[in-house]
Amino acid sequence: MAAKLLGVVLAGGQGSRLSPVTRVVNKHLLPVYDRPMVVFPITTLVEAGIDEVVIVTNAGDIDAFQQVLGDGTALGLKRLTFAKQQRAGGIADALLSAEQHANNRPVAVVLGDNILGASIASPTRQFQADPKGALLLLKEVEDVRGLGVVRFDMPSVAGAALPTVQEIVEKPAVPPSNHAVIGVYFYGPDVFDVCRKTTPSARGELEITAVNNAYIARGAARFGVVDGWWVDAGTFEGLHRAAVHVAKDRA
Repeated sequence: MAAKLLGVVLAGGQGSRLSPVTRVVNKHLLPVYDRPMVVFPITTLVEAGIDEVVIVTNAGDIDAFQQVLGDGTALGLKRLTFAKQQRAGGIADALLSAEQHANNRPVAVVLGDNILGASIASPTRQFQADPKGALLLLKEVEDVRGLGVVRFDMPSVAGAALPTVQEIVEKPAVPPSNHAVIGVYFYGPDVFDVCRKTTPSARGELEITAVNNAYIARGAARFGVVDGWWVDAGTFEGLHRAAVHVAKDRA
């Protein structure tokens, strides 16, 4: 029997890349064309068959999310809950806020500012069949600056199977490939222990790249490449590009 995954949407943080707009509103409630940003990752999960979602966000923003989303049934959810992110301690730290909601279940994690034009139904089914370790989704992009970039053990060839992944390098000055990790991660129930064991970065945060590299180091990470478009909508440029893509899809 396929495992029941909990969807986790990480929608906290300060939204500094979208300041000054985010001084008055959580960035995940900003519009992407005709819908609030947070609706898109939720819809991505629902269309993959995940009908229970927890949104991790700042304590002071929960009321606003509830006003926008209601109980989630209009989006196809059977259950929508919220977890408070206590501090800006990194993505892995934010994920820890969802541990009690997971209740020892595997999770499908989506960053709240990641907008995809493609389905994740296939990797979801793949992970449900064997919900151990990590399954990390990649996208080949022209400009990988500012992203987590995959280092392979040999050059990747278009159309061929992915080479073995050696590590993920965060924001490299010289990118080792054009394959970037997008903000969609599948983890077994052990992910919370992995997060706790992660050493904080130089900026004092628990980085999701360190978590992913921990899975790679013990041979417990799998990878998939998404089709279609993908946008990090956490910048003004990204917000505009996402809206353009969505508008074209609606036409």
